[in-house]
Amino acid sequence: MKRRAGLGILLLAFLLAAGCATTTVSRGMSPAQKRAEIDRMAEATLARLFEVNPQAKVLYDASRGWAVFDNLKLSLFLSGGGGAGVAVDRPTGRRIYMRMATAGLNIGLGGQKYQIVFLFQDEKTFNDFVEIGFKAEAQANAVAGKAGVNAATGFTNGMAVYQLTEAGLMLQADISGTRYWKWAELNGP
Repeated sequence: MKRRAGLGILLLAFLLAAGCATTTVSRGMSPAQKRAEIDRMAEATLARLFEVNPQAKVLYDASRGWAVFDNLKLSLFLSGGGGAGVAVDRPTGRRIYMRMATAGLNIGLGGQKYQIVFLFQDEKTFNDFVEIGFKAEAQANAVAGKAGVNAATGFTNGMAVYQLTEAGLMLQADISGTRYWKWAELNGP
């Protein structure tokens, strides 16, 4: 019983620490500053993606919309992380600012900062992502130092997903649960 309580407290402390980790935006910024910083990060991430993977530009041009998130994930047998991003409906130019969080149990140790890009093939897939969110269930990766981009070759179930890594070290075997949702503070009137 004491062991479960201790594990629960450890998990809670770890997830709180991971949730406090900053990515693109910080707590002291105004909503307008947060939106501007997220937009800057998204544009830079897309430019980098197209540079390292020209096929991604072809899919982008054919897509209904896209989303880019800046993430920080920490792992010490428990994993947790968070980030912020924006989803854009290409025909209308409408921008929806969003947050993400990930948590789980894994075989892992380290930290990783990365950006993830979603390209949406059609309106339904885009709207489902924005309105319902998205959950990722499993992944295995190893990142050391500065690494490149995972290469998607086409749309799968209406999406193409790319992960661009930055400096970091992560050895892990999971994503367990990643959730994306609208950021009310940045989408208000």
